[in-house]
Amino acid sequence: METFVPSGKNLERDRKWHLIDASGLTVGRLATHAATLLMGKNKPTYTPYIDLGDHVVIINAEKVVFTGRKLEVKMYRSHSGWPGGLKETSAQKMLAKHPERVLEGAIRGMLPKTKMGRAMGKKLRVYAGSAHPHQAQRPAPLKP
Repeated sequence: METFVPSGKNLERDRKWHLIDASGLTVGRLATHAATLLMGKNKPTYTPYIDLGDHVVIINAEKVVFTGRKLEVKMYRSHSGWPGGLKETSAQKMLAKHPERVLEGAIRGMLPKTKMGRAMGKKLRVYAGSAHPHQAQRPAPLKP
């Protein structure tokens, strides 16, 4: 038996494109599935120190679902760095204004907090509606 160790060459050639329709899916479950695809953990050649993940396109982000009372209770916080600069937005308002940010934040929070994790995050594309500009890449529809 011979051990196979992937090299960091020609990675873009082997990457696939996945299309996920988020309508009716739960935020966390969708995020874990997308993060797994971005990291490449679904492949038998997964190596922790090489980015072998695929590209992920998510459409219909506005139709994603929160379970329980998270829509009213969950808060998204940002701070300007100045005293009194904390801003809070409920999940309901965030989903109405910026549905892409809800999924991007959930998925990027599940990726490694390193240079490689940021590179994995750049392979994620989230769109509020059903239209997306990645038809040329022929993304394969995926049901999580």
